[in-house]
Amino acid sequence: MVSAQRREFVEVFTGLRPRQFQRLVKAVHRAGGQALDPGRPGRPWSLSLEDRVLLVAMYCRTNLSMPQLAPLFGISTAAVGRIIKRHGPLLTLTPANRRPGSNDVLVVDGTLVPTRDRSVATSSKNHRYSTNMQLLIKADTKLVLAVGQSLPGNHNDCTAFADSGINTACGDATVIADGAYRRNGLLIPHRRQAGQERLPQWKEEHNASHRRGRARVEHVFARMKNWEILRDCRLKGNGVYWATSSVAHMHNLALTG
Repeated sequence: MVSAQRREFVEVFTGLRPRQFQRLVKAVHRAGGQALDPGRPGRPWSLSLEDRVLLVAMYCRTNLSMPQLAPLFGISTAAVGRIIKRHGPLLTLTPANRRPGSNDVLVVDGTLVPTRDRSVATSSKNHRYSTNMQLLIKADTKLVLAVGQSLPGNHNDCTAFADSGINTACGDATVIADGAYRRNGLLIPHRRQAGQERLPQWKEEHNASHRRGRARVEHVFARMKNWEILRDCRLKGNGVYWATSSVAHMHNLALTG
């Protein structure tokens, strides 16, 4: 049986070291993870809190189906579904204690997360039904500060910046973005004007520096998609958001140790 008591399972199935995993468990505990299932009041959970958190983290990491997870933990498929439904949203990223200030440099970008729920997804440029997930990171540490609400995958980043609510997390910081974020007051690359063959040298140098900074958010997307749920999310409704936010939380824990 898979259990959080066996330390070797934690890193294999979650991507977190045991100490990092315990920080995740404490965060879930503070968010109310010890409470009984509201749908079955008075009936205790079949797994300990550590095992419930491990199950949800393993679900995000491996994207195994509920019938596949059930025998690994020695519980029913229905119990797995209840644990994921109740505890999944408790793993999400918590807001930062301090709003970004004028000395902070952030990077924002969007990524497409394929999902089966067509009520929150549309056919997108990755040729799959996907949602547009906006991510805001700190440029110096690559820590995720905020995750925007999920939007249909055909949303342009220019409008998704405000529609997802990610703009409210920027504070007074300087925010770097690619050229898709025009008219949002962000720091985007210089573009050639009509009839202009090439940019001045100083603008080319600015763009090169801008690309190096902006690449950091692409590195974060690549690391986060080691959690397989972001490659084919089977959750419905708001599940795409909490899955992305939970993965961002675990990504941060993996970076900070």
